Amino acid sequence: MIEVYSWATPNGHKVHIMLEECGLPYRVIPVDIGAGDQFRPEFLAISPNNKIPAIVDPDGPDGRPISLFESGAILLYLAAKTGRFLPESVRGKYEVLQWLMFQMGGVGPMLGQAHHFRIYAPEKIPYAVDRYTNEAKRLYGVMDRRIAKSRYLGGPEYSIADIAVFPWLRSWKNQGIDWNDYPHLKGWFDEIGHRPAVMRGVEVLADRRKPLVDDKARETLFGATQYRQR
Repeated sequence: MIEVYSWATPNGHKVHIMLEECGLPYRVIPVDIGAGDQFRPEFLAISPNNKIPAIVDPDGPDGRPISLFESGAILLYLAAKTGRFLPESVRGKYEVLQWLMFQMGGVGPMLGQAHHFRIYAPEKIPYAVDRYTNEAKRLYGVMDRRIAKSRYLGGPEYSIADIAVFPWLRSWKNQGIDWNDYPHLKGWFDEIGHRPAVMRGVEVLADRRKPLVDDKARETLFGATQYRQR
């Protein structure tokens, strides 16, 4: 059984959704990032960047256990393991991969900064709020135009590109987004959100996550604790 070290965040939910879609048995080990669990030595041994999610698969590619960190790498691994949600053709595969990289390099980092400066930063910095809100809107526009001519982000079939992007768009209000501006993407969002495996995946650990209201949790996530040598 695959062990999933995770928390109820967009990156965590990517892997929860993929496991549910693939029907793979898994056990969740909560990593409370507000409490600092991500800095424990046993977690750093499998995720040296102290970020969730990470997995341990006792039945690795060569029959031996394998551990992986980085959600995009985990999605690719699970797609290869199951033969699902990544096209077999070279052309189809790279069409999906470019949109997976779009999420990893753009959607995740930029929307994460929008969340930070709009919601979590100790002071409101107008330049930063405007910068990342506008970037969020730009990225939504890119995806809206894509979905206007393609049923899914990676092409005609549902793929790991859709699985990677969807959890990040669930916090659209925190990103300053008005869905009326992105009608094609809204239709895609609603369709993905009604998939049974997606509905199950986003509930994983959802009852454990607490709002970031105390200074200790904020310091753990955004302060000097992040930069301490370990």
